[in-house]
This record gives sequence, C-alpha cells and structure tokens, in this order.
Amino acid sequence: MKAMVMAAGVGTRLRPLTHVIPKPMIPIVNKPVLEHTLELLRKHNFSEVVINLHFYPQMIKDYFDDGSAWGLKIIYSQEKNLLGTAGGVKKVEKHFDDTFVVMSGDGLTDIDLSKAVEFHKKKKSLATMVLKKIDSRFDYGVTLLDQYKRIENFIEKPAWSDVFANTVNTGIYIFEPEIFNYIPENTFYDFGHDVWPSLLKSKKPIYGYEMSSYWCDIGNLQEYKRAERDALEGKVGIRFSGRKLSSGIWVGKNTRIHPQVKIKAPVIIGNDCRIEKGVVIDSFTTIGNNGLIHAGAQLGDCILWSGVRVSKGVRLRNCIIGNDAGINENISVFEGSVINIEENRQ
Repeated sequence: MKAMVMAAGVGTRLRPLTHVIPKPMIPIVNKPVLEHTLELLRKHNFSEVVINLHFYPQMIKDYFDDGSAWGLKIIYSQEKNLLGTAGGVKKVEKHFDDTFVVMSGDGLTDIDLSKAVEFHKKKKSLATMVLKKIDSRFDYGVTLLDQYKRIENFIEKPAWSDVFANTVNTGIYIFEPEIFNYIPENTFYDFGHDVWPSLLKSKKPIYGYEMSSYWCDIGNLQEYKRAERDALEGKVGIRFSGRKLSSGIWVGKNTRIHPQVKIKAPVIIGNDCRIEKGVVIDSFTTIGNNGLIHAGAQLGDCILWSGVRVSKGVRLRNCIIGNDAGINENISVFEGSVINIEENRQ
C-alpha cells in the first residue's frame, strides 16, 4: 500500500524549538517523530510514501533520503506555497490509484493500520476518519457516528457550545482515489474544514474508525513533553535506539558513563555521549546524541537534544534544551524552560 505523510507545517505553537527545525523532525526518544511514523508504516507493509515539504525541506530530505534505510520508497512533494492538507494530497494525485492512507508527520501513534484499512474496506467506505476518544481537550474536530459507524456529524475545531461528542479527528485518514473528485486543483483546501463537511452534506459513504491505541498530536510544548514522557513509560509501542542496560534505561553506541553516575529510570541516552563522575540523572530524562554532561551536574525530567553540553554543577529540571546548546557552570534551569540556539539553515 501507499501513504501520504503531511510534513509541510511550520509548527508555530512549538516555537522556539521550531525556529530552526521542521516540526516533523522534533525528536521523541532521540528519533524524529516522522521516523516513528515511517517505522509504523513499514511495520504494516506499506511500500511507498509521499511526503510533502515546505519549512526547512532539505533537513527532512537529508535525513530520510530515498527511504531505503527504512525499507520504503519515499517521494517528496515540495510546496512553495502551502496548499492545505487536502490541497497537498491533490498535488500528488498521480501517485495514488488504489486505497491509500494519509497521516500527520508530527503525530505519535502505534495504531494498527492494518485493522483500520480492513475496517475501511469492509464498510466499502469512500473515506474513513480515524477517531480517538479523549477526556477533556477539544482542539480537534469532533465526530458523531451512527450505530453502523457511519459519520453523521462533524465539526472541525468547535467552540465549547458546539461540542456534541468526545470522539476527535486524529488526522489519520483512509481514502479511495475517488476522493480526488472532491478536491480542487492548485487551491488551498483542507480536509477538516472543506472535504469532510462536503462529503457529509453529499451523503457519501464515510465512516469513523475508533482506535484504542496510543495517539498524541505534538502540537505544542505541553503535548510534546507529554509524548516524550509517555514514550519513556512505554505507553506507546515504538522502537528505541540503543541497548537496554536495565529496566527503563537505554544507552546508545560509543557512550561512556562513569561508574559513579546515578541513573533513575526511565532514561534514554543517545550515541557518542560522555557522562562524567558524580552526575545524577533522574527519571524521565532524555539525552540526545553527542551529549556531554560534566561532573556533578544534576538532570531530571529533561529533554536534551543532540550535541548539548552541560557544565559542572549545573542543575536542570523540567526543561527542554535544543540542539548544540551549552549550559554554563553552576546555572540552574527549572520548570518548563526552553533553551534553543538560532541557526541559519537552508
């Protein structure tokens, strides 16, 4: 099967992290979130993936190349001007001549795609929306199904007064090629605001597949931290890099850890890191590749990206440190701080 992965978003709500990196390249347990999506697709026997690009496109191309390292064929579709979710898929219509899946490049999930596609085909659906029941947040489209799982009402990002269900749109869709008849060419067009309401009004056979698997839209800093924590706790079935030293502790290749370092799980440490004497690494901490943690530093509930250097005596808790940042001696960074280094990238 083939899939379209949406990766053209700017990621405004994740700033300052996304000033210098596209949103799908935000790391979850030391892998870009987009990589977890591609691994999921390969797991369910997808062979070809089209990825649309806009913001820092070369960074994504350089990392994933032609997709062969993941057992996939990747085709890139660069959008000089954003076309919206539906418009972006319409642009590459020629690649999809059979049932296909659309996924977000910045969502974390372990959904059983094979079962979702099976449901879609069994219902003879033109378009199937993957849904998830949530407890409280309504930043997404809400959907109401009938007893046969057919969509009978849908509102994209409703006001509180319009909320009629707690079943939300995950942005994962399964389509038949006929869907292209409902999307105009060379126009900004959105699935949530335009296509789904149009299909509903036309009484087309559209269904909702309710997933019980993990799903998190990494749309803001709070959700990003939640996804990282959930991954470390094992709430989502994704592949970790490195070897498992003990329960809840993973360490990458060529990483040196002094014997007098204290680590409390869950923790993941990347490749080519050096952790010096007397360092304390508390639970829910991620250290990216090429990290250097000097003697006596204390880290807890932190996300450190690649190349971060932490000097002696530094204390970090509940913070995010971007690529290649250096934290000077005897500084304490606490409670939700985000430190990032601006760079010029093409």
